[in-house]
Amino acid sequence: MTDCPCISIIIPTYQREDVLCSTIADVLRQDYPDFEVIVVDQTQNHQPETQSYLETTAQSGEIEYFQLPWASLPGARNYGVERSRGDIILFIDDDVELPAGYLQAHAQIFIDKPEVGAVAGRVFDRMKLGDDPNLSIEYLPEAAMDPGIAWYHIDLVHTTQPQQVISARGCNMSFRREIFGKHGLRFDERFRGNAVREESDFCLRLRRTGYIVWYAPDANLVHLGEETGGCHDISTRSLAYQITFYHNHFLMGLKNLTPGQALRLYGKLFDCHVLGHPPCNKSGSPIKVVTRFGFYCLGFLDAVGTLIKTGKRHRIHTTPADTPMALSAQC
Repeated sequence: MTDCPCISIIIPTYQREDVLCSTIADVLRQDYPDFEVIVVDQTQNHQPETQSYLETTAQSGEIEYFQLPWASLPGARNYGVERSRGDIILFIDDDVELPAGYLQAHAQIFIDKPEVGAVAGRVFDRMKLGDDPNLSIEYLPEAAMDPGIAWYHIDLVHTTQPQQVISARGCNMSFRREIFGKHGLRFDERFRGNAVREESDFCLRLRRTGYIVWYAPDANLVHLGEETGGCHDISTRSLAYQITFYHNHFLMGLKNLTPGQALRLYGKLFDCHVLGHPPCNKSGSPIKVVTRFGFYCLGFLDAVGTLIKTGKRHRIHTTPADTPMALSAQC
């Protein structure tokens, strides 16, 4: 890989307005010699100011802008990948702030470490930092690499030292192009709603190629965590959201984990999200526990149904035939 590999920055977006424009502006201010910006927009009607900004930056050639009639975060990622040209594919959310040198920090890991297939950047998450502002972790515990329970031990917000990790966070992650080209991986579009665990599923499959996922605290950004838009296509209080949350966890486990690992995942999911024990710290009200257990059971049945209906097919919104250019193309 060259000293300045081309980077394709893909920004999936859904119902964002001002913060989307500020995110794009932040990317365009990066002092890096070779990058492209691909905005995959699933918003049907923007405010006039936002639409004008998107059209103007697209017409000037500063961004590539695509509007889609459906809403799927993993689908938008696949759509962007297949229209990208970079040596490195970098995903960020549509509500982030980037420091100077952000793109170089991602690129440098791939230049220096040929064994790395994915870079997990640090996320200064406004909400999680507010929950425990004094927490600092140098090295993650051994449990953070156990596919059954890692998801309750991996912390890419408070961890300060570079190290191998099991997964990245979807708002700040990058990949070698050959993950999508030579190895043919794509995000599984069966992960629905807020798409929780879609990046975990992808990183578990990536690790089977022999590449590792590397945590790079210098490749950091600020995640604003806007309460509307983004993945919020359904209310977090709705029946659909609750069932989808469990569906996605069970789907990841059924696809990727051994029976022992899956039992640990489902046990921890029950203990934390149904019973409400730490780190979830939910209400222990019997009525709420029973209600959450109902969602848990429905989510499992829904995930089994998804696999029965779809088999190995994971492309719901996009197809390989949509690909407009070869994945070996360069910036």
